Amino acid sequence: MKVLPFKIPKPENNALIYQEDIELVFYDKLHQHDEIQISFIEKGNGTLLVGDRISSFAENDIFVIGSNLPHAFKSDKNAVSNSKMLSLFFTASSFGDTFFDLNDFAEINHCFTNFSQGLVVQTNKNAIIDAFFKLKTASKLERFILLLEILKIISVSKYQPLSNFVYTKKYSDLEGKRMRNVFDFTLENAYQNITLDDVASVANMTKNAFCKYFKKRTNKTFVSFLIELRVENACKLLSTDKDLSINDIAFKSGFNNTSNFNRQFKMIKHMSPNTFRKTNL
Repeated sequence: MKVLPFKIPKPENNALIYQEDIELVFYDKLHQHDEIQISFIEKGNGTLLVGDRISSFAENDIFVIGSNLPHAFKSDKNAVSNSKMLSLFFTASSFGDTFFDLNDFAEINHCFTNFSQGLVVQTNKNAIIDAFFKLKTASKLERFILLLEILKIISVSKYQPLSNFVYTKKYSDLEGKRMRNVFDFTLENAYQNITLDDVASVANMTKNAFCKYFKKRTNKTFVSFLIELRVENACKLLSTDKDLSINDIAFKSGFNNTSNFNRQFKMIKHMSPNTFRKTNL
């Protein structure tokens, strides 16, 4: 499978690729590829970046990432055991240019429109997980049949989009590497004081040029992106560490004061940090 614009070796060039990633840290560099990716997180947790959105991944999550949708799975730094992800890769034309347009597949072909933004499956997960476990020992023909089964289940499942905005042009190698460097720097330093001058320097651009560049490709300002990343980290702390105070979590997540943290958190999550903790701890 050819990964664009970043060349990552992948298994044999089949129409349908099954892959198991078993690593302490998943491949966490921003990348995109022609193939649609359906992934089941068997083990592990961390941060998921898809398009213009930051979210989280955890055990038993099921994601669909559309063709050429930039994404990165970043495992939590404090991981002490390997994470495991099972994935299928294919394109809408893997089995023929009009294969999924046939009337025989009418009940699933509408899914491909939804895949363009990526999605996280919310219902019927056990049935999809059962199919993924069968993939481990299945023949190539059986894997193709299981793909159709998984697509059928997804087509009748509830889901949430992973990205609000899709940049319709493929990243060039230069753009892809520049955006990768920006996201790497931001993910590594989000909980410290990051200025626009700092991140513009990483992108090798002036501050004004970088702001326009980032907004055009993500439909949001860099500051908005950074705040969303910090709020997502706060959500993890709120749901896993009951001993930390709201004030501690605010500062650990990169906010300078608790009142600003509360305001930004409520704006993004539509509830206060306290309410979020009560419903998720």
